[in-house]
Amino acid sequence: MNRPSFLSDNCPPMGIYETLYAFRDSFGQFMGTPGTHPWSQGFPLTTQLEGGPELPSSVDVTWEDRFYPKAWGHPLLRDAIAEHYNSFYGSNITPENVMVFAGGRPGIYTILAFLKKHVEVRIGNAEWPAYLDILTQTDSSWRVVPFTKENGFHPSNAEYFDRSGLNAKTHLLPIISNPGNPTGHTRAGAELEELIAFAEQPGNGILLDEAYEMFHGSKGVSGIRYVKDLDNSNVFLAGACTKGLQCPGIRIGWIIASKKNVETMANYSSFGMGGVSHPSQLYAAKLLEPNRVAQARDAVERHYGMQRARYGEAFANMGLKVHTGDGGFYHWLELPDGLNANELNKRLFRHGAAILEGFDCDMARPHSKDPNYRSPYESYFRFSFGPLLPETFESDVAILKRVLDEYRADVAAGRA
Repeated sequence: MNRPSFLSDNCPPMGIYETLYAFRDSFGQFMGTPGTHPWSQGFPLTTQLEGGPELPSSVDVTWEDRFYPKAWGHPLLRDAIAEHYNSFYGSNITPENVMVFAGGRPGIYTILAFLKKHVEVRIGNAEWPAYLDILTQTDSSWRVVPFTKENGFHPSNAEYFDRSGLNAKTHLLPIISNPGNPTGHTRAGAELEELIAFAEQPGNGILLDEAYEMFHGSKGVSGIRYVKDLDNSNVFLAGACTKGLQCPGIRIGWIIASKKNVETMANYSSFGMGGVSHPSQLYAAKLLEPNRVAQARDAVERHYGMQRARYGEAFANMGLKVHTGDGGFYHWLELPDGLNANELNKRLFRHGAAILEGFDCDMARPHSKDPNYRSPYESYFRFSFGPLLPETFESDVAILKRVLDEYRADVAAGRA
């Protein structure tokens, strides 16, 4: 007798994982094993970059570190995070403005889980796939902001705060990844200053996901530089050790917010999370040593700027349309000749490679896949050069070119 599950059926794997599972079923191995090409995955190199700092190999753990962790985070780490922002961006936050989580996404999930019902989320049409899962599971109310070729996949700040059709009771919380995932478009300088000014207006806020903070020509882009009064705002900045600090596996992230909002998140941690691993937090504090971070900023910008430029040139030369901005470690690409990303992946799987299909980044699509839904991004895909070693460039380009050439030959011969 099959008894019904007590748990919700509306919990499919996040889009990236759907690709990974499909790849495993097709290729017979998990992505990341030797001989595979992890173009679909959003993690950086976890080895020392040329000119970059060494990555710590150990951390000391004392008897005190075996206690339960503090709900809001280890004092050493909160101090280090506050100093990280204050020294580089000229802000004046305190440790009480810092809430530590086990990675970036638990922080984002917590904010949306406790969002008041009169707050409407605004999110770009093409964003990180997990946002859709989090918005759905937290039963948030959201509206999509168009990302199109016509607006360069980079809508204006004002579009996120458009109040057309709203009453005065509705407040707005845009969610923006900056630099953008999957597009690489970045709000910096005067444009970022304007965005924060919008967010600090009464009835407004923002959740700015700054996971790719260091992956930009400025060596660091954060909205905290322009925040006037954090403690009287609903500005939330998400950061983590995952990308620029090259340590996704330690699962350390944080939210910068008003002391009042940090208190709410800490109260949740006291019963719903229980704090975060002390050894991981101590490791993160090592990563945030100021001289080390300065060295990392230089190395990250130099290495990934080089990778972005040469992959972009190679993709354009093979007939792909490149719509990428100047940040992050992804390329946002449009396929030619009527090929869609799903068919591209099926062909790539045979060569041990995979990309992230644009469909999965579509924040307007149904959470549970509907075969009748047609996404505007079916012919788009995200290519990640985050985990790729410089020496794989030639083989990466050769594989993708071969697959595109094979498709074109099949079309010419009437086989596709």
